[in-house]
Amino acid sequence: MRLSALAIRNAKTREKAYKLGDGHGLYLLIKPSGTRLWRMNYTHMGRQKTLSFGEWPLLSLAEAREKRDEARRCLAAGLDPSEERKLEQMRAEVAASNTFRAIAEEWYVKNEREGLSAVTLAKLRWLLDKAYLTLGNRPIKHIGAQEVLLVLRRIEGAKHYESARRMRSVISRVFRYGIATARADRDVAADLRGALVTPKVKHLAAITNPADAGALMRAIAGYTGHAVTRIALEMSAHVFVRPGEIRQAEWTEFDFDRALWVLPAEKMKMRRQHRVPLSRQVLTLLSELKLHTGHGRYAFPAFHTPRRPMSENTVNTALRRLGYAQDEMTAHGFRAMAATLLNEMSIWNADAIERQLAHMENNGVRRAYTRGEYWEERVRMMQHWSDYLDQLRDGAKVIRAKFGAA
Repeated sequence: MRLSALAIRNAKTREKAYKLGDGHGLYLLIKPSGTRLWRMNYTHMGRQKTLSFGEWPLLSLAEAREKRDEARRCLAAGLDPSEERKLEQMRAEVAASNTFRAIAEEWYVKNEREGLSAVTLAKLRWLLDKAYLTLGNRPIKHIGAQEVLLVLRRIEGAKHYESARRMRSVISRVFRYGIATARADRDVAADLRGALVTPKVKHLAAITNPADAGALMRAIAGYTGHAVTRIALEMSAHVFVRPGEIRQAEWTEFDFDRALWVLPAEKMKMRRQHRVPLSRQVLTLLSELKLHTGHGRYAFPAFHTPRRPMSENTVNTALRRLGYAQDEMTAHGFRAMAATLLNEMSIWNADAIERQLAHMENNGVRRAYTRGEYWEERVRMMQHWSDYLDQLRDGAKVIRAKFGAA
């Protein structure tokens, strides 16, 4: 006798579980608790087995019959419905692990383990989260170039051309990781080279002539804001490391006895340890700074909590307060200022300047032959640079040093 929706609703609970049959092995198991579960008994290869379909009313009578009929088709084909269900679950799990999101997250963890900086990882996370909105749950093998292009076009539509370029690169790297782990066949993002708007190169604003550099140093010396911010400005000029490296400097990295600042590889853009010789002027600045922040981890902590480094906007905001517009000078501009003026002195080896800027030689062959650190020259150069900045600040006529490359 076939079941009806009315018979199911009217079925009463009993002290023991009992069954209401619907034919061809399907039945509703009614438990004393009132729970009603769809089951199907069947025989395969001479063995009695039971399938569980779900709970009524979440699974209706019609849906339970559909599942029973599907199981009977499996049996007619000589297959075991229980085993087929397990295989289907395995296929679903494999498919889930082959989504763009799953592969991208594996690749992200790989980058974490390889020691990419927190700043770089944050940029990757931001780009991946944007890509996940459209591509996240898609099996990577099913994603085509046009699908990726639509994602990139949305970013271009907001005129974020550089972000679109970077996202194409990140998506491409995820696809290449998928290929390496046998879950993708090809890098469809590679097909999009040339399809995006090429962003115009924007050179960060910087002061690059001696007179203006002297005026800047005088303005910094007269800064009336927080002493820690003033020291950050002066340090930026004297050591010309990247702004993030200044902000995240920790007291344990400074060796006052050796006049040395050692930046660990994980904080560096190129993932290589970097050493900065400390001039007498910088040591004096650090001694002053230690009176303000020497009790904590960071040399330049955030103003609201010593557990975090200074905000990335602090130095740029101080420059605006000093009257320098965004197109005149930036925190990153201290590097360009130092690179330009040191090269114009014509007394320092260009490679020594590049090493002090922590730049990586792009030419692999040349890099293999320029492994030297030019350390002794860099020590002299950094002291000369601090002396030079003092002379520019004081308005004195600058006399070039008579020593140069070792």
